[in-house]
Amino acid sequence: MQAMPIAHEATQPACPISSLAGYPAAILCWLLSAGVYIAAKWAAPEMPPWGLCFWRLTLACAILLPIVHRHHEAMIGLLRTRAVEVVAVGAIGLTLCQGMIYHGLNDTDATTAGIIMALSPVMTMVLARFVLGEPLGLWKSLGALVALAGMIFIVAHGNLTALLQLKVNAGELWIVGSAFCWGLYTVLLRRAKFGIELLPMVVLLLGAGALVALPFHLWELFNDERSAMNLHSLLALAYLAGPGGALMYYLYNKSVETLGASRASMLLYLQTVFVAMLAYLLLGEGLHDYDLVGAAFIVAGIVLATMVRPRPARVA
Repeated sequence: MQAMPIAHEATQPACPISSLAGYPAAILCWLLSAGVYIAAKWAAPEMPPWGLCFWRLTLACAILLPIVHRHHEAMIGLLRTRAVEVVAVGAIGLTLCQGMIYHGLNDTDATTAGIIMALSPVMTMVLARFVLGEPLGLWKSLGALVALAGMIFIVAHGNLTALLQLKVNAGELWIVGSAFCWGLYTVLLRRAKFGIELLPMVVLLLGAGALVALPFHLWELFNDERSAMNLHSLLALAYLAGPGGALMYYLYNKSVETLGASRASMLLYLQTVFVAMLAYLLLGEGLHDYDLVGAAFIVAGIVLATMVRPRPARVA
């Protein structure tokens, strides 16, 4: 899952016909988002993670900035009053979330990363309970525990003895940290209620994320972790900033406008399917047994947490 400002204001579609028009935009959005995992995995040997993060955020921000020119006054006004909050949210949701994914992809495959990131909406529900005071309830709690069991099974590669002996893949732990950052970012964004439209907010957070990523990238350069600007890295960066960056964010914004926030966000789970398909076709990856078992637990947890509703109490 690529971190982006999640729709925290429920935009209702105008009519069924216009709603249907939003599905192609949403599906293409999550397909392009899945491609980010493939491009990042492809570029991992040539580009250090924080350099990849910095340049992706910077270029995507530069591409989108002219598109939101009518909102520049509102964006500047928000920065004048709440710049620290914007930078903090951008740092968690864009810098740390993406940087951790790129770190993790050095040591694990894209398919496993995509499955683990599917856990982040359940993490969001749990964090919302503690940060926002939103009720969790029995079914959400049970769903969170089942999904957590699936994540643990994947990280342990199906060998719980190895987990007890702390023999786990560091790359997958980076991805778990990224999923946690996404959940925290989503909750903080809901609480902040910045009050400007979604796409201008995307641009502000991209800029904030790039600003925070710069010192990490400079540290890489100081330690001679430099990007090899060959064909692989340039093509990957071009995809990450363009189709997998600016265009993906734009399509997400359009899908929210037409489908409404809830439906547009639920389609996010398509990303996991697309990652597995693209990783198989382009990287030659296959699904491991522990991926399938863990994914089954995560899906079951998501269903319990989001689909099952408690029966209303009878009125005497």
